[in-house]
Amino acid sequence: MKTLIRKSANHGVTFGIIMVFLALIGFTTVLTSLIGSILGNSSISKVQPVSYIIILQIILGLWCGYASSKKGAAVNRKDTMIAGLSGGLAGGLLLAVLALIFGLINATGADIRVYLTAFNDDYVSYLNFNQPPLFGALLHLFIFGIAGSLGGLLNSELIRLNWKEMIQSQTTKFSQSIVHHPKVESFFQSKNSRWAILGVAFLTAFFLPRAWGSYWNYTIGTVGIYIILGIGLNIIVGLSGQLVLGYVAFYAIGAYTFGLLTSPLPHDIQMNFWLALLIAILVTAFTGILLGLPILSLRGDYLAIVTLGFGEIIRILLKSDLLSSLTGGPSGIRNIAQPVLFGKEFSSDVHFMYMIIIAVAIGMFIAYRIQYSRTGRGWMAIRDDETVAKATGINTFRYKLLALAIGAAFAGLGGALFASRGQFTGPEDHVLMVSVNVLCLVIVGGMGSLPGIILGSFVLKGLPEILRGVENYRLLAFGALLVIMMIMRPEGLWPTDRPKLENQYSDTPDTEPAVQAGREV
Repeated sequence: MKTLIRKSANHGVTFGIIMVFLALIGFTTVLTSLIGSILGNSSISKVQPVSYIIILQIILGLWCGYASSKKGAAVNRKDTMIAGLSGGLAGGLLLAVLALIFGLINATGADIRVYLTAFNDDYVSYLNFNQPPLFGALLHLFIFGIAGSLGGLLNSELIRLNWKEMIQSQTTKFSQSIVHHPKVESFFQSKNSRWAILGVAFLTAFFLPRAWGSYWNYTIGTVGIYIILGIGLNIIVGLSGQLVLGYVAFYAIGAYTFGLLTSPLPHDIQMNFWLALLIAILVTAFTGILLGLPILSLRGDYLAIVTLGFGEIIRILLKSDLLSSLTGGPSGIRNIAQPVLFGKEFSSDVHFMYMIIIAVAIGMFIAYRIQYSRTGRGWMAIRDDETVAKATGINTFRYKLLALAIGAAFAGLGGALFASRGQFTGPEDHVLMVSVNVLCLVIVGGMGSLPGIILGSFVLKGLPEILRGVENYRLLAFGALLVIMMIMRPEGLWPTDRPKLENQYSDTPDTEPAVQAGREV
């Protein structure tokens, strides 16, 4: 019993430390605001009702008790409740001490915001349930203790029901009933099934941008641009195994090349949109080759540091006054051209959404064909073990240089579309955080996985737009998501399948492979 209580309490302390950290940065109000949104409260006031923080503490206490009872390896109902109570009291104690200390400090009239900007008078009072500090601290202990024991009881009941296997069994039965349904099987066995699926996808892509509205077209369009960037970085990092942290440099070069060729200022070239787009892609790919020639002998951290420096050099040059006459300097480039087809300008958000969808579809098709070609298998061999790949006859330098050039070309395409959509590009659009975002979506989605790139883009670029309340904590969310991913799904949300060996003699008699092998020898 002592071991059970000790393990559960240790887990509760860990849980409490995390909750204290979130409270210190003011994340508690964000969580209570989300609870208010779920309950239908559209108020945007910073001070939420006390009932919301009580609901939050109950949820956290249940979670803490449930996890603590699992960590303590309790088996029967009594033990799980004791384990949940121990974990809940340990976690609640830390929150109670925090609320008590800052409540007493606030009562003296000291300005805590000098050190912690989130801790104004209303926030400190809110942490104490708008009660005196001592009573508020006791409420934390009481809520966490009761909720923790209930969380332990919940764990006991779920163990008794064997809920994981039950859900898995029901899910399998449901999916099998759909997949093996006679009509579904006959549909996929028909010759026209592929065309029907493509037709549905085409109609969906055609009508959705018209129904979404400007806000969602802009949001999903941003996701689409990051999908294009993710496709390129996935070739460099996910397939060929080159850790590049300065990917934003290619993005900037594509955007600025396109802007300089189509904008009236500073050079008044005003080239045709499609020709400028092609030139921007080619220039970016050529830049990737120029960068790769001297540095591709480097590996791992050394390559990452060099490419990181390259990205910062490009950003600083674009921002400096030294190149103002060439690039527009800190002011950037304005009035960048938009698509023109058959003499008609396509400048609406719907038209741009169509263009981004087409670009994503073409990019996915090209990346898929390359990934499962001889070149893609060569990249994966280099990624797994470059020394062995070289020993088998693969020209590793040429393959890595090709990956960098193709990945840079995708970044140039994304940069040109970004610049054209906003009719502006500047140095602040091409900061290091862009590279971090793209690398995160590749890792979270799944290294080397094309569907994972789409999923990662929606998770990392779509959700922050939907959940604008946590926008100020985006870096925290990135870090937490990466940590969770490394622990729970290190292969990504949608991991790629391992390449399979194809038997070219599968349609011939069993004796034919031996005969053919003998002839080759």
